[in-house]
Amino acid sequence: MSDSNPSPAPPTTAQAAQQLSELSAALNRIVIGQHEVIDQTIAAMMAGGHLMIEGVPGLAKTLLAQCLATVMGGQFARIQFTPDLMPADITGHAMYDMKSEKFRLRRGPVFCNVLLADEINRAPAKTQAALLEVMQERRVTIEGKSLPVPDPFLVIATQNPIEHEGTYLLPEAQLDRFLMKVLIDYPSAADEARIALNLAGMRDDLASLAETLTPMLDPERALALRALARKVRIDDALAEYAVAIVRATREWPGISIGAGPRASIALLRAAQASALMDERDFIVPDDIKRYATACLRHRILLSAEMQMEGQRSDDLLARVIEAQQAPRQ
Repeated sequence: MSDSNPSPAPPTTAQAAQQLSELSAALNRIVIGQHEVIDQTIAAMMAGGHLMIEGVPGLAKTLLAQCLATVMGGQFARIQFTPDLMPADITGHAMYDMKSEKFRLRRGPVFCNVLLADEINRAPAKTQAALLEVMQERRVTIEGKSLPVPDPFLVIATQNPIEHEGTYLLPEAQLDRFLMKVLIDYPSAADEARIALNLAGMRDDLASLAETLTPMLDPERALALRALARKVRIDDALAEYAVAIVRATREWPGISIGAGPRASIALLRAAQASALMDERDFIVPDDIKRYATACLRHRILLSAEMQMEGQRSDDLLARVIEAQQAPRQ
């Protein structure tokens, strides 16, 4: 007879929604004034996808990633992307051990549960490609040996939308690997006052705030929640609705390059996470609308005319989504 403890029973929909609500509340206590960003981050985790966060410095992007890893009970790692960063600095490499006279593998920071890729657009294409394999394949190849990264594995990448000197555009293939692109903005005046009041007397850096949280999950339970989200029912009409939104971006005036089929998958997986967070085992049209812009804004390219006019991707996407007839419930 095995001495190992039996696996915990899978959570019910109500239990999962309660756990996710408590997790969201814990994150909102530390990362103040970013309710929507936290909601999207949890949805990305539940959908098994990666997240791109774009915003100016000082808006708690790093803190959010650290706090998420803490409440998940997972390992956290951070990579500061720079022009001289090499692929081996991300994935790891083989080292020669003088004592044993053998090569041994040194695992890179990607072997974690939550990886913060800070200012990802500051690294050259070769280094970005090294991260691409890990994001897509969930494994690393070192000296011909394939090594899986821990599961769950979530990459949270950040970009500064203002400072472009010394940056490299991410290739479309890598952008498409992110489930969502989230825009983080300044908190409200009331929230900023709370932040200033709470933190003005701190002598430690803000990263120590993550240590005030306690794990609310562990990797096994996080995977169980993700598995439950994948079982959320999707009606055929709603799948067609999501595909119609994606396909409309390919023909919409002012959009030169529309979203590909991976966007349809992202929309439906995000909708499943949305339904579970709302304590439902089936999706509704609002679940698809809820994260449609975040799932599509990095997968389209505006025409030169639209860019010259100062049009925003989000404005065009709002019109695309509104133009599609949602199925009746």
